[in-house]
Amino acid sequence: MFYLIGLGLGDPKDVTVKGLEIIKKCDRVYLESYTSILTCGQTALEEFYGRSLILADRELVEQGADDILAGANTHDVALLVVGDPFGATTHTDFILRAKEKGIPFQVVHNASILNAAGCCGLQLYSFGETISIPYWDDTWKPDSFYDKIKMNRDNNLHTLCLLDIKVKEPTLESLTKKKREYMPPRFMSVNEAAVQLLEILKKKRSEGIADEDLAYTEKSLCIGLSRVGHESQQIVACSMLEMVQSDLGAPLHSLIIPAEKLHPLEEEYVALFKK
Repeated sequence: MFYLIGLGLGDPKDVTVKGLEIIKKCDRVYLESYTSILTCGQTALEEFYGRSLILADRELVEQGADDILAGANTHDVALLVVGDPFGATTHTDFILRAKEKGIPFQVVHNASILNAAGCCGLQLYSFGETISIPYWDDTWKPDSFYDKIKMNRDNNLHTLCLLDIKVKEPTLESLTKKKREYMPPRFMSVNEAAVQLLEILKKKRSEGIADEDLAYTEKSLCIGLSRVGHESQQIVACSMLEMVQSDLGAPLHSLIIPAEKLHPLEEEYVALFKK
């Protein structure tokens, strides 16, 4: 059997009882470290599970999926995923491959940021399309996600922004070498995301778009989330301009751009987190 197991968001104890029982019995267990991470680290997971884990980085997940699935038709193999297994489209590929190879599979679900985002008081059924905000560099500054924020706001829906993480990213210089060299891990913070969103705002204004037609402005309400599900979880609600100066500490961070009009219960709850 091939098992795809969600680990939840906080610490090693967030795994379900079903998931833990499977982890303990499997012949091989991989820990996916590409789409997200548990800040407790691999060692803490191994100590709690009572077994060793094989780290599955970006290269293994994207290029070695068949290696992970190898032998799963005769042995039990598990891939552990932070949050819920289907929180990232990367993991659907494993199920499709298992199906093609005739390998039986089972999915064990868990909490993800897509539902835990409700901790800020916004109603989950009032969220629109989720977006991802990538790190910019000197030559690549994508902003197509702005249109999705605009669509959500036009329909009075909240936007959950998932912020970029860079784990084991090869340096540009090493791509032409035989030996790969990697950049230090990076995790986008809510203030970094706010800076990029405000840069997009300047660009839209330079294109002649009036403030009343923009998806948001500097004064628009934002909600920053950090380490959701962990004991050190932080939530702050403020304007986008104020978010630039916000420090929510260690990763992982997420940002929410709420709808323009909130339900009275949402307003009351969100007010708990205002600066």
